[in-house]
Amino acid sequence: MMMLEDMIEKLKPYKYYAVLLLILIGISTCLVLKLTEPKEVTSFPEVAQSQLSSVSSSSSASSSEPVSEKTIFVDIKGAVAKEGVYELPSGSRLTDLVKKAGGLTADAERRSINLAQKLNDEDAIIVAKQGEQIISDQQSPLASPSESDESSKINLNKATLADLQTISGIGAKRAQDILDFRESRGGFKSVEDLKNVSGIGDKTLEKLKDEVTVD
Repeated sequence: MMMLEDMIEKLKPYKYYAVLLLILIGISTCLVLKLTEPKEVTSFPEVAQSQLSSVSSSSSASSSEPVSEKTIFVDIKGAVAKEGVYELPSGSRLTDLVKKAGGLTADAERRSINLAQKLNDEDAIIVAKQGEQIISDQQSPLASPSESDESSKINLNKATLADLQTISGIGAKRAQDILDFRESRGGFKSVEDLKNVSGIGDKTLEKLKDEVTVD
């Protein structure tokens, strides 16, 4: 008994080292357990991988799918089997539209259309019948022969020296005489006033009256 007590007395100075040693052993054990325990694998990489696969598959699918083609709507009237508004792929020609409309009728004026014409959205095509004249919105009606003839005449009250010289039989001197007469009389009241110009008589007036006007 005495020997045990003596040993305890001898070990008392070392008790603090023993406690410190026990603490270090405990910490080491915890670290070892922490390092050796299986790590929890998160699902994020799998999610990212699945998303990547989804993006890849959708990208490949979109590249393999044909791009939707733009369409246009065109109206066709006149000498075709079926008038109406037709839907066509963008870039279509008039020949494609005519086929959609059942073709031209027997009395269609083929020279009135250009089958190679490229179509645009909202175009309106009118196919004329033989002997029929079609005037589109962009065209103005043809002038009557009388209006056409009248517009081609030289206006004595507005013509320049050069204009007057385009009249049959009128040279530079005679054109200048006409200008001088116009200035001195304040203009021509009628074509017959030309007889008052030096060198112009009835016969000359008869030749000129279809080429001049005062209106």
